[in-house]
Amino acid sequence: MLERIREGTQGKWAMAILGLVILSFMFAGVGSYINSSAETAAAKVNDDTISQADLERAYQNERGRMESQYGDAFAALTADSAYLQQFRQGVLDRLIGDKLLEQAAIDLGLRVSDAQIKQAIVAMPEFQFDGKFDNERYTAVLRQAGFQPNEFRDYMRVDMTRRQLSNALLGSEFTLAAESKQAYKLQEQTRDARYLTIPAQPFGDEITVSPEDIENYYQANITQFDTQQKVSLAYVELSIDDLLSDIVVSDDEAEQYYEQNIQDFRTQEERRASHILVEFADDEQKAAESAQDILEKVNDGGDFAELAKEYSSDTFSAENGGDLDWFSLGMMDPAFEDAAFGLANVGDISAVVKSEFGFHIIKLTDIKPEQTSPYADVKEDVLAKIKTEKAEEDFYTKQQRMAEVAFEAPDSLDEVAGIADIDVQTTVLFSQDSVPQDVNYPDVVAQAFSDELINDQVNSDVIELGDNHIMFVRVADYEAQRTKALDEVTAQITDLLLAEKAQQAAKTWADTLLADVRSEQDISEKLKSKGIEWQEQDAIARNGSSVAPSIVEALFKLTSNKEANAQVVELFNGDVGLVQLMKVNEGADIPSSDVATLQNRLSTMRAQFTYGEFINALRDQADVEIY
Repeated sequence: MLERIREGTQGKWAMAILGLVILSFMFAGVGSYINSSAETAAAKVNDDTISQADLERAYQNERGRMESQYGDAFAALTADSAYLQQFRQGVLDRLIGDKLLEQAAIDLGLRVSDAQIKQAIVAMPEFQFDGKFDNERYTAVLRQAGFQPNEFRDYMRVDMTRRQLSNALLGSEFTLAAESKQAYKLQEQTRDARYLTIPAQPFGDEITVSPEDIENYYQANITQFDTQQKVSLAYVELSIDDLLSDIVVSDDEAEQYYEQNIQDFRTQEERRASHILVEFADDEQKAAESAQDILEKVNDGGDFAELAKEYSSDTFSAENGGDLDWFSLGMMDPAFEDAAFGLANVGDISAVVKSEFGFHIIKLTDIKPEQTSPYADVKEDVLAKIKTEKAEEDFYTKQQRMAEVAFEAPDSLDEVAGIADIDVQTTVLFSQDSVPQDVNYPDVVAQAFSDELINDQVNSDVIELGDNHIMFVRVADYEAQRTKALDEVTAQITDLLLAEKAQQAAKTWADTLLADVRSEQDISEKLKSKGIEWQEQDAIARNGSSVAPSIVEALFKLTSNKEANAQVVELFNGDVGLVQLMKVNEGADIPSSDVATLQNRLSTMRAQFTYGEFINALRDQADVEIY
């Protein structure tokens, strides 16, 4: 699993392709992406900069995506600082690639129209409810992400312009049907072969390894014998769940809580309104006059919905006659809310209202009065809420006292554990590559292998593992990193050298057989002397064969020419193989229904390669500086 994650996150252009998803940045809080030039730069790409803030947001977003997808497996990788550095560099490379693509798109004169931007936003599932664009959700999501509508449109314009070029690159490659058919036939091709498996062990009977051989190997490969530092942790872990079971709440206490906090069980009044928005644009005074003119048309009996479609700058709500759906206090701009909630009756029209978005004319279309849930309906919720609040209060009291004691009595965790009436747990010795699951949290691992805890033998500060979940740790035992002495690894090296020399001896003997096979000489007596026989197998496939992978790989590189129809191969288990091609069997024709699918797959592979090479070419020609 870990290796698959490494490959997926470090594939040079896998991340670049994923980076084309727009909202992956927006929801990480990238509202300042457009105006970040004044921030500390992480890199400079020609005349544009990528800020440290942009890099950090992209890094945290990508890390969060990986943690969500792979969970603890990815968390284990992040304990490796070298991997995290490489991961972060991959994110920066992607941002540089995006910036280069954006600059290239501008140089080519690519543009995106307002209509295209509108169509893209309406189609985004993040802004949809029940499969349809929802203006209330749209404005709420933008507000949460720190965008105003015009800023988001500008951001979309940059991103969509860049994607015009990337999509053109990815769509420029194609595969002919004939190529797909040929590729399929090659993939489905099988081969008849005969092969020998030559055990290396018998060739080792007469091999010796001298002390000089061992010393030379040790010195040449000394880093192989470095051990990793290891620690055993003593730790105390506390979560709010440990405290909930001991908390009791009476009915009287629950009823009193309900009365004192009845506003929590009361749904706010909601209002539904339509509006006509006139944005400030470049002339606020002119916008105010336009809004007043539209209000006069409304007051003169004009159809509000039709006027919204004709004049409103909020093109999304305008399609629905200006309808903004239901909203409550705190969801809209304060000036807008004051005006909307100041209208007394359904159908009332406001005066012109100025907000940060522009000038509004508001029509109240419906009202939902506030409602209070009866105590009987929410009793269980009240009980659970009180228990949680009490547990949280107890948790924070204990956390504060535990932190104080961990500092005041740094030589042990016993007193820290006593405060919460829990036991001190201890792990086995482990390295950074083999962290036990119970303590496999990035911050815990970082503390465990810190100089402070190892050298000073003190308790850690409180480590927050999550909401209402903490841990204190100390190093209970420690093994320093070291290089094993020669006498500790002599037996290991001896076995390794014996195996290597035995395999080499077997390979030398196999090479004599190969020469005989190519000259069509009889080798049966030589094989008999070693107790070896030819193994014959027909229709060996490229994948899924019972034959050793090294032999299969070599087999599909051979030709029918007698000078190149056999090969000696080293097997993974230390033995040696000799394989001879006997016959090539044509692969089956691809089913006609699968041709298009394979064409698409091959085209995609080529397109990704082309995309990567294009970015590489841009980078070679660009002035890129990484700080």
